[in-house]
Amino acid sequence: MFSGLTPTADGDVLTIMDPEDKLSREKLIFYLTVPLSSIIIFTNLFIIIGIACNRQLHNTPNYFFLSLLVADLCTGITLPFIPRMSLDRQLDFRQCLVMYIFPNFLFLSFLFNLVMVHYERYLCIVSPLHHSQFWVHRCFPLALLTVWLPPLLYASLPAFGWNNWIEANSNKSLDSNMTFWRSQTSHNSSKEDEVCSYKQVFPKAFIYVEVCGLVLPAMLCIVCMTGRVLWIAHKQLQDICKLHRAVDRQQTSDQEQQLNLRYAKCVAAVSLTFLVCWVPYIIYQLMSVTALQSGVSLPSSSLYIIMSCTGIGSMAVIPLILGLANKQYTEPIRRVMLKLRNRWRGGHNNRDITI
Repeated sequence: MFSGLTPTADGDVLTIMDPEDKLSREKLIFYLTVPLSSIIIFTNLFIIIGIACNRQLHNTPNYFFLSLLVADLCTGITLPFIPRMSLDRQLDFRQCLVMYIFPNFLFLSFLFNLVMVHYERYLCIVSPLHHSQFWVHRCFPLALLTVWLPPLLYASLPAFGWNNWIEANSNKSLDSNMTFWRSQTSHNSSKEDEVCSYKQVFPKAFIYVEVCGLVLPAMLCIVCMTGRVLWIAHKQLQDICKLHRAVDRQQTSDQEQQLNLRYAKCVAAVSLTFLVCWVPYIIYQLMSVTALQSGVSLPSSSLYIIMSCTGIGSMAVIPLILGLANKQYTEPIRRVMLKLRNRWRGGHNNRDITI
């Protein structure tokens, strides 16, 4: 429902899931998230090594992007665990807090880093001659702190008392269904008396503040900055075309056609990225908010689990697209792969000659 968390809007009373259903859902989550998580982890490592090996890339803009890659790497590591938040577990208070707070912090930090990278590049395009004078460049440690510290502080609020743990457990003790379940499992009463659920950790107010105050504004900022950059590029393209027509006596040159084609490809790439990476996450958010408001138990649906996995995973793919599109980030690894391929071919040719 919010950032990386998956709610089960089935009321205030905790319900116990059938073990077979729980096992089938865990299998579905495993098959969906593990391949995607592996791709995210190894691709991030691939790009991080490329930036670290190229000294020309050791500057402030690439440090911001490196911070984004680290946050995306952490998100990829925790991706298989995020959809499992919809499943109730028998954990004590501290373990339950860690299980929900840590993935939420990593996803929020990833989102803040993504906004910062877009903001820094937006400044470079809007004010190319004076971008180094902005605070993100002059106060880089402070800017880096703003993308990691606020997510940590907000995600940690349930650990400082903003949670429903006492209320949830008191309501649970009054529920007859829970009493019957505890009587059936009394031999494990020490741990199973405490059922860990997202409802016990995150109040509804916390969820609404995160969705409406953090996640949605961050997405709108990225969309607005991207649209502004495309508009600036379109105006510059029109100015260049006017100059070419003035020189060539209003005849359309091949260079003008190439510029128009490049701009069209750029718009198509941005649109495709939005459809592939943002739309699944937006649908996932809408389904989550609808579940919270209407009280419909969506996590029992396989469709909801699929949307939660693909929605969060598609968001984590955005830095990979930005990184792989820059040849400077992948050049060191390409050189290493080229050397290995040449050595392998050389050794194979030597064997043929010997034979």
